[in-house]
Amino acid sequence: MFLLDKLLTAPLLWIAREINDAVQKEKVEESEAITRSLSELYMRLETGEITEQEFELEEIRLLDRLDAIELRNKADEDTNESSIQHH
Repeated sequence: MFLLDKLLTAPLLWIAREINDAVQKEKVEESEAITRSLSELYMRLETGEITEQEFELEEIRLLDRLDAIELRNKADEDTNESSIQHH
């Protein structure tokens, strides 16, 4: 019975790992895109393309998005640690 359980759960574990890897990759890509947007925003401010007020509003929006990603990462880490401790 133990062997049968392993055979049945192995594909599910693989699928879960693949999904987790895809989610992590997406978070990294999103963070990198936001960082690039921040760099472009600084350039636009320095070249006078936008005002200080426009810069501040957009910067806040982008930094809030980065904070949200960090919070999701922390929540995921906490969930993973909790799951590991229960096994």
